[in-house]
Amino acid sequence: MPFLSVMSEQKRDKLKSMLDEVPAGFIVDSAWMRKMEIRRSSTHDYLRRGWLEPVMHGVYRRPSGRDGSAEERIDWRIAVMSAQTIMNYPFHVGGRTALGLRGHVHYLALGAAEKVFIYGDAPRWLANLPTNGLPVLRSTRLFKTANLGIEPLAAEPDGNAILFLQNWTIRASTPERAILEALDELPDNESFHNIDTIFEGLTNLRPRRITELLADCTKVQVKRLFFVFADRHEHAWLKHVERSIIELGSGDRSFIKGGKLHPTYRITIPEEYLPGKPEGNDGP
Repeated sequence: MPFLSVMSEQKRDKLKSMLDEVPAGFIVDSAWMRKMEIRRSSTHDYLRRGWLEPVMHGVYRRPSGRDGSAEERIDWRIAVMSAQTIMNYPFHVGGRTALGLRGHVHYLALGAAEKVFIYGDAPRWLANLPTNGLPVLRSTRLFKTANLGIEPLAAEPDGNAILFLQNWTIRASTPERAILEALDELPDNESFHNIDTIFEGLTNLRPRRITELLADCTKVQVKRLFFVFADRHEHAWLKHVERSIIELGSGDRSFIKGGKLHPTYRITIPEEYLPGKPEGNDGP
């Protein structure tokens, strides 16, 4: 066999071995392919050989070996784990999504795809990927320290055998950070009722961590809203939060139209969430 042909076969075998490190059903993008020195011509060869299948422009999936086609919707957790763990994009899952992953959301949205809140430098294609979720991309500007309150979390398989991967995790906000991210979605992408229901179950927040995050938070209205709900539910951890180092700003804040001004935190909220009002019975 000619020398150049032998070298070509060796390189192909090396790149095939590299792709074999990508689990079945997981995805890679063209930027990762370039980083791995996989040429465009090689990509076409892999597609022809069935080592990869196209998902969308510049995004490819390792065949899962199951019945179905590349057009079927991808589990959003697989998309996130692929981007975080394989391609090393620096982002995390946060807000209501992280609260759900950590067991603090016990209802499902009806009649619509689940919103998946993603913070940081995620690949732009993630928002358009055909997944079973609706990715919502956010910056990390809510906090001065971008990585504060982010910890790895094992993905629950929920019947998806592909997710049974040893040591594979999702980078996600802790409950202390996630609730502040969720509060930042009020009122357009979150409801007061949903936040109130979640707060009711946040019985084990770590006061030192929440103090640190509140002090690091860049939005006064988010911090004021946090204390509106925290005072309302009076969990045991609240008395250990160091309020003296948390800047709540000055002056009144008009937050929602038709709301009433909270007497302590000087921000307009729905009247039913004012002090002394019974917990509402409205649905999400």
